[in-house]
Amino acid sequence: MDAAIERRLTVAVSWALARHATLDAFELFEESFALNEEFREWLLCLEEHPDLLEASVLMVPSNLRELFHKACRPETDGLLEI
Repeated sequence: MDAAIERRLTVAVSWALARHATLDAFELFEESFALNEEFREWLLCLEEHPDLLEASVLMVPSNLRELFHKACRPETDGLLEI
């Protein structure tokens, strides 16, 4: 397995385990079970179609600085006056 894909998979599994533990700590067992089922289906799908991992992982944009500066500008469109 490619090292970059393995790192992505490790991060995803770590997130799912942490989320599962948090949901169980709050006794949200139905949500925890649902998360496990969705994640299990995702992992099994990756085994059959490894090319889907790239499409299902969010990547940080390379132009993050530009996006941040655009978001900090005040917008006049969509302002609501009460």
